[in-house]
Amino acid sequence: SKSYKTSHTNDVILKNSSGFQWNIRTKTVLLKFEKMNGMTITDLRNLVEKYVSDEPFRLGFAGWWQTPLLSSAPIDQRFDILPQIACGDHLHPHDLLQTAKSVVVFFIPFKRELVKENKAGDRPCRNWGVAYVHTNDLISRLSQAVESFLSKAGYNSELTPATHNFDEDKLMARWSHKHLASLSNLGRFGTHHMLITPSGCAGRLGSLVTEAELGDNPVIDTDDACLSKAGQKCGKCISVCPVDALSESSFERRWCWNRLNENRDVSDSFTDLPKTTHVCGKCAALMPCSFINPVAKL
Repeated sequence: SKSYKTSHTNDVILKNSSGFQWNIRTKTVLLKFEKMNGMTITDLRNLVEKYVSDEPFRLGFAGWWQTPLLSSAPIDQRFDILPQIACGDHLHPHDLLQTAKSVVVFFIPFKRELVKENKAGDRPCRNWGVAYVHTNDLISRLSQAVESFLSKAGYNSELTPATHNFDEDKLMARWSHKHLASLSNLGRFGTHHMLITPSGCAGRLGSLVTEAELGDNPVIDTDDACLSKAGQKCGKCISVCPVDALSESSFERRWCWNRLNENRDVSDSFTDLPKTTHVCGKCAALMPCSFINPVAKL
């Protein structure tokens, strides 16, 4: 904490790291002091990378994750189209926090060994389900860590859940991490309707809004990241879908959702996992876009 004198000779004001001022004489909390200057995207990226790299030590084993990616975008007119490209009642970033200036989205890619293990058979492997549960928890705590970091610098933020924040009738979310990530240039949509980043599509997303003005910080620089969408021959995700939910031009959400529920019900491997363990991942298992943006290599 830092202290300073005011015009009243007996006033001593303490400033703490969270930005609050405390008047020792009157024993009152004053307004937050000025916001910390110099908050950058590098600060957030370093925080997120360290948090994910430390997670295996907390868990006591090697973990499931590779180095995360993070992008940001100013809240401008690009986000006005969310109801047109996503759910019709999709929230605008300002619906979460009226004073927000930036959207922040991060992607946590899975290790190759996990993705390779999930390739075999037409049902997901146990570790895919375990990694899903662990990653949901990681995204929640990581988002809170970012929120706390920004708060200490004087910026308010607002968070949303990692998953299961969707309408089970429409099977669409009012806050889509994927669409926000696309608009923030973290990645591009593939034929499998997953987001393909420079580190591939096999991983999970999280997002938040904040008052910090972080600017435009994209991590992808190609118009497409899906080989099929870029006019190249692929379609491998279509052929591996166990329920034929994918085509070049459509996605049968209900067929996919029913399969996720079925996997949870029929697999003995998931009986000790939460009932919300809805997993498959076959369309992301050892595809050309699993670990890279294949279009960047054309």
